[in-house]
Amino acid sequence: MIELSAAEVAAATGGRLALGQHAPTDGTGVTVSGSVVVDSRLVEEGSLFVAVPGERVDGHDFAASAVGRGASLVLAERELDVPCVVVDDVAVALGLLAKDVLARLRAANDVRVVAVTGSVGKTTTKDLLGALVGPQGPTVVPVGSFNNEIGLPLTVLRADDATRFLVLEMGADRVGNLTYLTSIAPPDVAVVLVVGHAHLGVFGGIEAVARAKGELVSGLAAGGTAVLNADDVRVSAMRALAPGPVRTFGTIPSADVRAQDVVMDRGSHASFTLRALADDGSALSAPVTLGLVGEHHVTNAVAAAAAALELGVAFDDVAARLSGTAAASPHRMHVVERPDGVTVIDDSYNANPDSMRAALKALAVMAGRDRRSVAVLGEMRELGETSRAAHEEIGRLAVRLNVKLLVAVGAGAGGLHDGATQEGSWGDETVAVADTDTALALLRDELRPGDVVLVKASNGAGLWKVGDALVAPAAQGGAL
Repeated sequence: MIELSAAEVAAATGGRLALGQHAPTDGTGVTVSGSVVVDSRLVEEGSLFVAVPGERVDGHDFAASAVGRGASLVLAERELDVPCVVVDDVAVALGLLAKDVLARLRAANDVRVVAVTGSVGKTTTKDLLGALVGPQGPTVVPVGSFNNEIGLPLTVLRADDATRFLVLEMGADRVGNLTYLTSIAPPDVAVVLVVGHAHLGVFGGIEAVARAKGELVSGLAAGGTAVLNADDVRVSAMRALAPGPVRTFGTIPSADVRAQDVVMDRGSHASFTLRALADDGSALSAPVTLGLVGEHHVTNAVAAAAAALELGVAFDDVAARLSGTAAASPHRMHVVERPDGVTVIDDSYNANPDSMRAALKALAVMAGRDRRSVAVLGEMRELGETSRAAHEEIGRLAVRLNVKLLVAVGAGAGGLHDGATQEGSWGDETVAVADTDTALALLRDELRPGDVVLVKASNGAGLWKVGDALVAPAAQGGAL
C-alpha cells in the first residue's frame, strides 16, 4: 500500500484517532508503510491491522498480537490499548480507505482497473487476466477469491505507486453488492461472464441474478468499457446499461473477440482459433491451446483476451500467453496424475448447477471409453426452492455421461444419488455417504489404476478435504 499517516487513515475512514501514550495525538508519529491485513499472522513491519468482528473470531482480540508483530496501527470499532483509528463499522471503513487510496493512485499514476463478475468463471478469468497483463507492467491480482466487501478492498490496498494494472474479482450474492464494490473501485474495463444459477436461494430468481451482475456495467468509471458475453442473452442485454463503449466475446460470429473451431483433446484441453479485428478493421487470428481443463474455460479465455486487448496488450501476445497459462488458484479444476495411475480433478472450491455440469463433462472427456470415471460430489448450496430438483438433475446427468461411480457426500447431496437412481443407475454405480471421512474410506477401497476422479461441491460442504487427501499421496507413491 502507499504510505499513509494515522491521521490520513482517520480522515479517509471518518474515524477517530485513539493513540493514547503511544504517539502524538494528531497521529503524525504513526505511519502505515506495510500491508493491510485482517489476519494477525500476516502482519509485517508497518502494517495496518483491520480488526474485523466475525461470527466465530473477533479481530479485536488479536490487535495486541498484531502490534507486537510489527503493525503500526489498528482499524477498530472500539478503543484498544494500541494505536488505533476507531470507526463505527470496520468493513465500511476498509472500503472507504480503499476508495481513497485508489483515487490517490489514479490522480498520480496511469493505473487501469479491470473487474470481472459472473455466476461461474470469475476466479479463473481474473487469473488469466493477471497472466495476460502482468508482463506489461506491475499488476495486482486477488489472492484466491477475494471478491467481497472485505476481500476486494484488501486487494485494492495492495496497489502502490508502481502498479499499472489492478485486476479485481467482484462477487455478488444479492442485488446491491456490485453497486457497493464499484463505488470503491469503479472499473475502467468491466467483464461480465455468465448469468447462471448461483445463489438462487438468496436472489429469488435468475432475472435478479442478471440485475445484480449488471451493476458492474452500470458502475463503470467515466469512459470505461463493458466487455460482455455475446453467447449469453442476459449478459448481452447489459449493453443497454453501459455508459460507454461495449466489446463482446464468445463463440458466435458476431462477437468482437471469439473462439472458432473449438476442439477438445483427451485431457479435456481446448484448442481453438482466436479471432478479433484490428483497429484498422483487418482480421486477426492465432491458434490457442489452453492448459486449463474443461471446455467451459473457452469462455473464460476469450473474455480475458477481450479485456486484455482493451487494455492495450498486443493480439499475438494475448494468444501466446493464453496458450502458456494453466490453473493458478487451488481447488479449481486442478489435475494431478498420481504415481499409481489415478487422475484426480480437484474442483472442490465451489459449485452450482452450471459449473457442476461443466465439470462432469470434463470428467467424461478425460475418462473417455477406456478409463473408469468416478464423481465424488457434494451439496450445491444456496439454491433455495430449486435445490432438490437441481441436485436430482445433476445425478441424472452423471448417468447420461456414463459416470461409472457416483459418490454423493452428505445429507444435502442426497438428491444427486436419487437422480442417478431415477435415471437407471443401480447396484454399486451410485452410493450416498454421510461425510467426507466415509467418502475417503470408500475411495481407499475403490480406486484403482486408470481411474479418473472428480471432486466437486460448494465450499461449505468441505469436499476440499477429500481433494487434498486424494492429491497428497502423489508425493507418497500413490497410497491414499
